[in-house]
Amino acid sequence: MTYRVVQWGTGNVGHHALAGIIANPDLELTGVWVSGAKAGTDAGTLAGLDRPVGVAATNDVDAVLAERPDCVVYCSMTDNRLPEAIEDLRMLLAAGVNVVACAPVFFQYPYGVLPDELLKPVQEAAAQGNSSLWVNGIDPGFANDLLPLALAGTCLRIDQLRCMEIVDYASYDNRAVMADIMGFGKPLDETPMLLQPGVLSLAWGSVVRQLAAGIGVTLDAVTETYERVPAPESFDIATGHIAEGAAAALRFEVRGMVGDRVVTVLEHVTRLRPDLCPDWPQPAHPEGSYRVEITGDPCYAMDLVTSSPRGDHNYATLLATAMRIVNAVPAVVSAPPGILTALDLPLITAPATRS
Repeated sequence: MTYRVVQWGTGNVGHHALAGIIANPDLELTGVWVSGAKAGTDAGTLAGLDRPVGVAATNDVDAVLAERPDCVVYCSMTDNRLPEAIEDLRMLLAAGVNVVACAPVFFQYPYGVLPDELLKPVQEAAAQGNSSLWVNGIDPGFANDLLPLALAGTCLRIDQLRCMEIVDYASYDNRAVMADIMGFGKPLDETPMLLQPGVLSLAWGSVVRQLAAGIGVTLDAVTETYERVPAPESFDIATGHIAEGAAAALRFEVRGMVGDRVVTVLEHVTRLRPDLCPDWPQPAHPEGSYRVEITGDPCYAMDLVTSSPRGDHNYATLLATAMRIVNAVPAVVSAPPGILTALDLPLITAPATRS
């Protein structure tokens, strides 16, 4: 069966997703929605290919929906436009279109995370359109759902399940995320969006709650903590200049609590240089790794290192994020309507052959 697919957004993740759709023999690209000046550009160009594919990008929502796609691969920026992004999802689902998306990340497992006023309109839209939504990627995504739960299935006892991202972000080329959202390069007395009270738990509370559900634990609370460290001297990264004394490293945890016991944890250790904060957890590879630690019987420590012949670890991670959702299109289209989680879907793999 061939699935008709629209690519929505062609930024850091979206252009990889678009290339993945074009390469997948089970998917037919029927449209590309973009904002701004990209309208009219051939999808092959937007995907970084050396050939046109005959599908031009458009700003016209009605035009892409008129092609009656089975699924939209949604990769628009959401962190700084959450109300608009949620409305996009609601509109697509109500129109009868399934959606796979890399954000908003709290839809990875929204139960106990989102208030009813944000969750119910999306659920009602899915029921109205008989359609499904699945949000995933690498983190939140398979690095902290598929991998840890696969290991958990071999344990006699689990005392704590911890998922970590330990990554050098110097080459991550998205200034809105790096500066405005995460606060890198900003004064330490200025609190960025990500570190406003409750935001970490909104963004990654879905991870610790889904892990708890996967191992059969009911959480009493979700808590958060963070630490920021200044640059010892000035230096430059992909998104610009980091002045001496400005934020250059960030470590945070979102913790799922049962009483006073920490049971599930999402931890990020983010540096802009590998020599910063040597006392913090170190990655398995100089550029970074994703780590799963299970304390119980047996105990586990597993590191996942990403790489690509076409770029560094950040390139590889963006590609993995895109392909995680593109490869899920058949499973999501076939699934019952509603908001899906990793606990609902079968194992997702890439097709056997690609052009």
